[in-house]
Amino acid sequence: MKKIILFLIILFFGFNILAQELDCRIQINYSSIQGTSNEKLFQAMQQSLYEFINNTKWTNNVYSKDEKIECNISIIVSEQISSDEFKGSIQITTSRPVYATSYLSPMLNYRDQEFQFKYNEFEPLEFNQNTFTDNLTSVLAYYIYIIIGFDYDSFAHFGGTPYFQKAEKIVQNAQSAQEAGWKSYESTKNRYWITENLLGEQYSQLREFNYTYHRLGMDKLADKPTEARAAIEQAVENLRNVQRRRANSILTTLILTVKSDEIVNIFSDAFSDEKARVANMMKETDPANSSKYDGILRESKTE
Repeated sequence: MKKIILFLIILFFGFNILAQELDCRIQINYSSIQGTSNEKLFQAMQQSLYEFINNTKWTNNVYSKDEKIECNISIIVSEQISSDEFKGSIQITTSRPVYATSYLSPMLNYRDQEFQFKYNEFEPLEFNQNTFTDNLTSVLAYYIYIIIGFDYDSFAHFGGTPYFQKAEKIVQNAQSAQEAGWKSYESTKNRYWITENLLGEQYSQLREFNYTYHRLGMDKLADKPTEARAAIEQAVENLRNVQRRRANSILTTLILTVKSDEIVNIFSDAFSDEKARVANMMKETDPANSSKYDGILRESKTE
């Protein structure tokens, strides 16, 4: 009987270990804070955040170890306002495996400059989807749902919608928060506008970009490169079309930040007509970096 109970305990905890969605690495950079007396506090903070993010069940789906979403969250503490209140920024980076390769395609690389939070070493981190409890867990949960949503969008058409809606709910709950980053009037490029873009009909082609680019493009690049490049070209056209209608949206900026170099690399080995079309679209979409896309036009294939 004891063996059965022990087996069930191992099975239960083993299942929950596999069930978590994220393989998230946390880093706290506090080099701007004078002195070393707070080193223990920041080490405890880093461990608490790691456990909060990686041990919380964020979806109803079961992930194997190999399916977990790889991401990095880096918090740069620039100021200690009081013994338990801090100010700085938070940077999110995440990637997605490409089918039949060892390559990881970048999905997000975003630095949020408006991050003020309280942390007490002896208080547990708690998050409630239905109410705003504190800025630290709300910001973390917000970006976790953004990460998960981007990942799901890349595997299924608009698959990330439920998670973007959860992020939007966090924004709505935070409208009374004293900390910045949640309100539409504070900036045109903050948490409010990320979810507004992700769920707004006028930006739907950017959601289609994510699916077409990754599932129909990158995942087929090794086996069917011509077909894959055609899908990626269609994704680039979607990006260009949104830029024409809604110039310099934060969602367009997020995509260009992580995908521009990758697009140059993909089409540098394409046929000359593909090169010309994609280079022109990227120059129109991202005129500030127009010279970068000249790299696409070099060393054309022999047709």
